[in-house]
Amino acid sequence: MTDMPHTDSATDRPTGLGGIPADWSSDQTAFKNVSWGKAMMWIFLLSDTFVFGSFLIGYMTVRMSTVVPWPNPSEVFALHIGGTEFPLLLIAIMTFVLISSSGTMAMAVNFAYRRNRKATAMLMLATAALGAAFVGMQVFEWSKLISEGARPWANPWGASQFGSAFFMITGFHGTHVTIGVIFLVIVVRKVLRGDYDNETPGFFTSRKGRYECVEIMGLYWHFVDLVWVFIFAFFYLW
Repeated sequence: MTDMPHTDSATDRPTGLGGIPADWSSDQTAFKNVSWGKAMMWIFLLSDTFVFGSFLIGYMTVRMSTVVPWPNPSEVFALHIGGTEFPLLLIAIMTFVLISSSGTMAMAVNFAYRRNRKATAMLMLATAALGAAFVGMQVFEWSKLISEGARPWANPWGASQFGSAFFMITGFHGTHVTIGVIFLVIVVRKVLRGDYDNETPGFFTSRKGRYECVEIMGLYWHFVDLVWVFIFAFFYLW
């Protein structure tokens, strides 16, 4: 007589080797209570991870294969203030601003599920303001490099691939931040109007009493911040 697999009394799931098939098929129940919007955001972020990953891998491949000297980021992105050169000062400020916005977004999600509409809206506005400041500094960075001769096909500091890699990677990321700022403002307006409490029909309206849209925006924003950490490490520090 064969032994039957032991089960967990709390979940009625088999344990040990007999639980392996159940674990592999757990996706049937794991996502059963996940909202459509949150699941689609995770799928979008996964696909976007492949895009950014491809960009960074392409950049590293070009960087390691080119025979022309690669520009020194500490010199290219330095700021000249009062006759003194500050390497990567603007990039450091941009990174601090974007990481800080991740903190305000996390607090906004916390207050949203506490039904504190005012605190949620104010923190999301702070997140949007920090994101807009980041984009503004990126515009300044672009205009500075363009005025110094940087182009997608050439630059005065060395390997011509530098310009195409810079404008493609930072431009694609900056577009994500800009879109995030726009949607943050849209969600803030709906929070202040009480759409998530009153189940007001419309764009980005969640189920009554649920602030999932705020959490979904948080997922997107944290992803954008995380991508910038990799861009900062691979593009500006390498």
